[in-house]
Formats: sequence, C-alpha cells, structure tokens
Amino acid sequence: MRPVVTYACETWVLKENIKTKVRVFERKVLRRIYGPTKEKDGTWRIKMNEELNGLTGNKNIINYIKAQRLAWCGHVHHIPDNNMVKKVYEWSPALTRSLGRPKNRWEDDVKSDVTRMKITNWKDCIRDRTKWKTLIEKAKTSLKL
Repeated sequence: MRPVVTYACETWVLKENIKTKVRVFERKVLRRIYGPTKEKDGTWRIKMNEELNGLTGNKNIINYIKAQRLAWCGHVHHIPDNNMVKKVYEWSPALTRSLGRPKNRWEDDVKSDVTRMKITNWKDCIRDRTKWKTLIEKAKTSLKL
C-alpha cells in the first residue's frame, strides 16, 4: 500500500494539511489491517491512534516520505552537471518572489529535515554515499514530526 500512496513523494512539499491527510489515511489502512480489539467484557472496539502508533513503532509514512526526499536530494547531487534534472535543480529564476509570506520550496523542506537531524555539513555527507545512506535509514525512524 505504501508505494501506491507515496508515488513520487520525493518531489512533494509537505504542508501541514497534506501531512494530516496522509496520516489519517495511514491510520484508516492500519485499522483495517489490524482489525478491532476485543475487550475483556466481550465487546469489540476499533483501535485508538496510540495503539496504532505502538504497533508500527517509529516507522510512519511521514518519516518515510522525508527519507525518500533526502535520498532523492543525494541522488540529484551525484548527477553530472550536464544532466537536465541537475540543471533544473540548480536553476534560479530571474523574477522575484511575490509579496507576502513566501511559499515553502522543496529545498527549504529538505534543509529543515537536515537541520532537524542535526547534520551540519550535509553537502559533504552527500559525497560519502555510505554515510548518506545510513543517515537516510536513520531518518526513516528518527525524524521528529
């Protein structure tokens, strides 16, 4: 189920309303998978959110999306400079941003994830593929929401 829901999640900018919708969907699916709980008095009830979080551990769908995004960032940094994806990633428009509060960009989200993980020199970490891979695995379980 997760690959279908998170298709192309590497490019998502996670806003709070999207996070909420994805979490709600994940809990709905988990309730269907794990089924109801039978109480001692013989009645049945659906599982509460805390119970579902306990069953999945720290691995939730938002952490998975953030880890995939970090993995894609590392991939883009390794691409040769003449590749179209790299050109689009490094391109900056000549126009100024509109007035008001600036919208979150993909790179802003990636940088905030990296800061949450307390990685200071993340561009140097990307160069070391094994170290970056371990950081991505750590992100799947340890990023605070």
